[in-house]
Amino acid sequence: MSLTLRYAAVPISTPLFLLLLVVILLPLTGTATGDHSSDLQEVLQSHGLPAGLFPQSVRSYDLDPTGRLEVHLDRPCLAQYETRVFFDSVVRANLSFGQLKVLEGMSRQELFLWLPVKDIIVPDPSSGVILIDIGLAYKHLSFSRFEDSPVCRSQSGLMLKVNGRKVGGFRDQ
Repeated sequence: MSLTLRYAAVPISTPLFLLLLVVILLPLTGTATGDHSSDLQEVLQSHGLPAGLFPQSVRSYDLDPTGRLEVHLDRPCLAQYETRVFFDSVVRANLSFGQLKVLEGMSRQELFLWLPVKDIIVPDPSSGVILIDIGLAYKHLSFSRFEDSPVCRSQSGLMLKVNGRKVGGFRDQ
């Protein structure tokens, strides 16, 4: 059995055609994996988000073709933005232009409570405002607060309850 392309003078066999098809389409369907936080910063910026949304301790990330982003950190840790933010060792979200939606693995301290961050939205990049959805309300923050990735530190003796589980016993490094 052979397949002849409409505009080709040479017939192409089915196995050869399938091999060519796989070689052409394979790079389009894989996942992107970065080894440095700077790679992730470039991805975030190309999606209209500030580069410093994740701490410097990013070990790697995966981004699938549907926009599902998975960020791997060295360990669970705390970073300081306007308030303290807790990052689990894996943070997941749906990435689209100007949005990280359905976030998992990130919580923000409000007064004495730790609230899960649900979404991060930049409605208009020219406005200089970023919206953080903490479930009860949106926090309107300056885009400039997130230009640089913060240092993420563990806290000695810290005991938190994040997403229904206790996180504790960190040593500062």
